Order: sequence, then structure tokens, then C-alpha cells
Amino acid sequence: MALDATLLGILACPQDKGPLLLVGEELLYNPRLRRAYPIENGIPVLLIDEARDVDAEEHESLLARGQGNLGQPDGADSGPEA
Repeated sequence: MALDATLLGILACPQDKGPLLLVGEELLYNPRLRRAYPIENGIPVLLIDEARDVDAEEHESLLARGQGNLGQPDGADSGPEA
């Protein structure tokens, strides 16, 4: 079950309150903090304790696979380099 575009537009990271990037149907990703939030049975689990940190290699992969608009122009810095 895919997340509705309207729902995706209002979901925010519980830590920095910024927009999230939908990656497939399995997770929501915050590239600014490099934190991935799972989607279980079509339901986003936006709990800080349930999120996991992402390393630099996975970060690039998630950005390439991500869908949605983070409100950043193309080429904008998506977070600190590791």
C-alpha cells in the first residue's frame, strides 16, 4: 500500500520537524539527520526510538531511490558529509 501524496506532504520528522523523503514503500528518510523511519504494514512509524542512523553509502542510495519533494532545489546540500 503506497502512502497518499497528501499524507506524505504533511508528515514530518519528529526530531527536526522537517520534510521526509519516501523511499519505496519501506521507509521514510530524513537526509538532513541521516535517519530512516520504517513503514510497517503501510503505516509510518515516526518514533525517534524506532528510527535508525544511515551511513554515507546508504545515504546516497536512499537519495537516488527517494520519491517526493523535500523543498530543496536540485543540487542543494542534503546534509553533512561523513
